[in-house]
Amino acid sequence: MSDPHQPATSPGTDPGDIERRAALAESLGKEVWPADRDALIAKAQEGTAPDRVLSDLRRLPAGQQFRNVQEVADALGLGTEQQRF
Repeated sequence: MSDPHQPATSPGTDPGDIERRAALAESLGKEVWPADRDALIAKAQEGTAPDRVLSDLRRLPAGQQFRNVQEVADALGLGTEQQRF
């Protein structure tokens, strides 16, 4: 049985990935979805996102729609937090 007080992170997920995902979520907000790479970059620039966020968003594949930050993180190869049950 797992300890309920342990962080809900995927095996192999490092704190840097979690911080990057959080920065993406903070920069993009909840109103932008669904969106493609260009819309996400525009939204991040509008909110003066950190350079790291913009750099990550520019690495996304063109022409693909993303429904949420989780899909963006997956496309960037970031480890993501597991949902707690």
